[in-house]
Amino acid sequence: MPTVLVVDDQVLIRAGLVSLLNAAPGLTVVGEACDGDEAVRLAETTAPDVILMDLRMPGTDGITAMEHILGRAAAGDSAPRILVLTTFDLDEYVYNALRAGACGFLLKETPPERLVAAIHTVASGDMLFAPTVTRRLIEAYHPGPASPRTIAPEWDTVTSRERDVLRLVATGATNTDVAQQLFISEATVKTHLNRAMAKLGLSSRAQVVVFAYETALVTPGGPTALP
Repeated sequence: MPTVLVVDDQVLIRAGLVSLLNAAPGLTVVGEACDGDEAVRLAETTAPDVILMDLRMPGTDGITAMEHILGRAAAGDSAPRILVLTTFDLDEYVYNALRAGACGFLLKETPPERLVAAIHTVASGDMLFAPTVTRRLIEAYHPGPASPRTIAPEWDTVTSRERDVLRLVATGATNTDVAQQLFISEATVKTHLNRAMAKLGLSSRAQVVVFAYETALVTPGGPTALP
């Protein structure tokens, strides 16, 4: 049963999230923090599986808190999974959060059932991104037209099916979503993804997202699924 630490500086939002998650089957809230400093302290004392993290907070913000939390966490499964819950789909902190190790991004307008499902998703090891967050983010930071072949010579070694998996993962699809769209098993999705990441020197799904948009494998404002 995944345990969750809720971090948000707004009392009503934080209380609502705690109530929602405590009522959801299969989740347990182990703490709530009003700022980044408290989040760092509680992450160490409660060892949550997932941290639901706001970004814009007074004092220590969510990005800095993430860096401290993940920096202190031991390697492997003991590191918490951080799911960002933000008000804005265009936020200057989001790109830095991705690089800092966030496992997913959702907007605060996300329906309750979607939020609960997202927590289970990141707790299981997958990443999850609200499509609008991903598209708006890359539109803001995308360096311009590029080709995977010119950016990464190793691209020629990536098979067509591996590219399909990379493209879907970069849009925020879970392994289950990819398997359904490509009519393959989740185990096969993991195999293709791991092989592609190894060929391209990528170590996380977050880096897959960055690579895909920076190399135009997925284009800003383009389709979020295969035709």
